Amino acid sequence: MGACCSMHIKYKGKRRSEYEDDLPENREKSHDTKTGHNGAILRLRGSSPFISMYTRNGHNRINQDAMTVWENFTGEKGAFFCGVFDGHGPSGHRVARYACHTLPSKLSLIIEVSQLNGCRENDALVSAGQNDSYGVNKDTFSSWKTSLIKAFKEVDEDLDSEFSLHSYSSGTTAVTIVKQDEHLIVSNLGDSRAVLGSRNNKNRLLPIQLTVDLKPSIPNEAERIEECGGKVFAMDEEPHVLRVWAPGQDCAGLAMTRAFGDFCLKYYGLSSIPEVSYRRLTSRDEFVVLASDGVWDVLTNKEVITIVESVKPQSRAAEVLVDYAVQAWRSRCPGSEVDDCAVICLFLKE
Repeated sequence: MGACCSMHIKYKGKRRSEYEDDLPENREKSHDTKTGHNGAILRLRGSSPFISMYTRNGHNRINQDAMTVWENFTGEKGAFFCGVFDGHGPSGHRVARYACHTLPSKLSLIIEVSQLNGCRENDALVSAGQNDSYGVNKDTFSSWKTSLIKAFKEVDEDLDSEFSLHSYSSGTTAVTIVKQDEHLIVSNLGDSRAVLGSRNNKNRLLPIQLTVDLKPSIPNEAERIEECGGKVFAMDEEPHVLRVWAPGQDCAGLAMTRAFGDFCLKYYGLSSIPEVSYRRLTSRDEFVVLASDGVWDVLTNKEVITIVESVKPQSRAAEVLVDYAVQAWRSRCPGSEVDDCAVICLFLKE
């Protein structure tokens, strides 16, 4: 047996101990990788100098969350693709894993084809031109956005034709980032979330939410659903949770307005088109956290970045954050089933 050390983390007056045993079944496997499109390093678990990732299933059931990291994405050294997928419905775990495996490879191939056609998105990110307030060339961002929307659309079309996945009444959210140098492209489908930990002028670490939770409580989202003939309302037993319903069909209500799959609701306004945004990173930015709603339902953005900042070594940050989320479910939501949790932390400084 290898050495065992205790890692103590103080948070809100509590002390938590983590013991790192040098056993294969207990430690992160940094070598657990595969080769993806264009030679990218595909990681589904473990850690690297810039990555911490961890997932845990909820209450006595299969884990419907999935996650992936592609290092050297599109063959560009130092580029990252990170994605968290939160499945729901009877076959949500199958849909989430399919999207997790398929989306980054499709996006990489779409970008490669664009480059062969003389439109080098990644190179253009650092080219001169008319930049917006975030410092990105508008034509370049439009090209990235087009590629991402096309990749999301193709994944959804493949799900529709892959009958073995049973995605008619099952689906998954997706929150992804592509990072190259100081450029960050964020895509969001559903109610998973991306949050940036960044320091202000007083060197205090603050959360910056990079995505909007796309739920029926957002007026524009609810309006789209209703214009397509769908219904938005909450059940009596959970009056605080608005859901999307298909009129006159035996299809469960969905607490989000965008997702892969869920084809029983696609004719009623449910969308697989992601919201895509850009941010130019600075030296004040420390890390990005991607997580499924199992984390955000019980922890605030500030709590999340405080926990991640406190963990040493940082390779354990995702696991510790998930543990805190599980504790929060049990203490803040007694009687409720603990939700599945998946976390990726991308550290911007080694």
